[in-house]
Amino acid sequence: MRVLAFDTSNYTTSVASFDGTEGHNISRLLDVEQGALGLRQSDALFAHVKRLPELADRLFSDIGTDAGFEAVGVSTRPRAVEGSYMPCFLAGESQARVLGAALGVPVLPFSHQQGHIAASLWGSGHMELMDEPHLAWHLSGGTTELLRVTPEGKGSVHAEKIGGTTDISAGQLIDRTGQDLHLDFPAGKALDKLAAAGIIACASEEDIAALFRAAEAIREAGDNRHAAEAAFAFQHELAMQSGNTLLPLIFRSFYSSVLVLWERFCALNGVSMLYETSVRLCRHIRDRDLSAAVAWIDYCTRETVSGSRRIYY
Repeated sequence: MRVLAFDTSNYTTSVASFDGTEGHNISRLLDVEQGALGLRQSDALFAHVKRLPELADRLFSDIGTDAGFEAVGVSTRPRAVEGSYMPCFLAGESQARVLGAALGVPVLPFSHQQGHIAASLWGSGHMELMDEPHLAWHLSGGTTELLRVTPEGKGSVHAEKIGGTTDISAGQLIDRTGQDLHLDFPAGKALDKLAAAGIIACASEEDIAALFRAAEAIREAGDNRHAAEAAFAFQHELAMQSGNTLLPLIFRSFYSSVLVLWERFCALNGVSMLYETSVRLCRHIRDRDLSAAVAWIDYCTRETVSGSRRIYY
């Protein structure tokens, strides 16, 4: 079944095509003013409404206008539980229902969390778990939850929260720290740039040599798991050398999830690409070229999220 799908959550607008085997996704983060913790729901809804036509044009430019969609999927709420509601999802739902009526095809609503689960299973090559009970971690900007997932039939799952943070989520920790440091929202990428700026300003030649040795450990790793551990050690060294005492603490707290992401990157793109990515950043730092280092971080982040190096589809 070929499905056109929409997701308008905080803080990303997404339009995608999926046929059960291959998918094509066009997404873009919403703009948030520097110093702000996020967007009001009314502002997020308005931003999605403005953004959707642009992203749909890009999608159809890539896949063509004769895709033959048999259904329209859309996330309509954060979680599939009573009382779960956010106005920003109305932007995608309204588009989906209009298109479903115009095309004469069913509209398939799901929750944002169910979408996260299905996307991670498909992207990691374990779609069989959609039909089996399993545990899942939902780690995102506003959520840190351990879920018991059970199949509901017809390609859907039920997610029951059985654990998680008792105060703010992991993503909120990073973003609120970023706000205190006067960084852009969301703050993950900005923290990387802050680390690079600190190293370029303060690192000695011995420090830079240590970075190159940490990068070499990635190339010398015997398998993806050890390469992922070496990549974490390299990134942690960056944080340590930044001169900011908060950065290594924040980075260390995400050890398990970051390790999974690096291992996934190696499985899809190879250890050599991970090594080349790291050593190129080392060269920019060695040359004290902050603009080149920041541009390289931007490029790598963009390509890993939605470009040629994507780790989840």
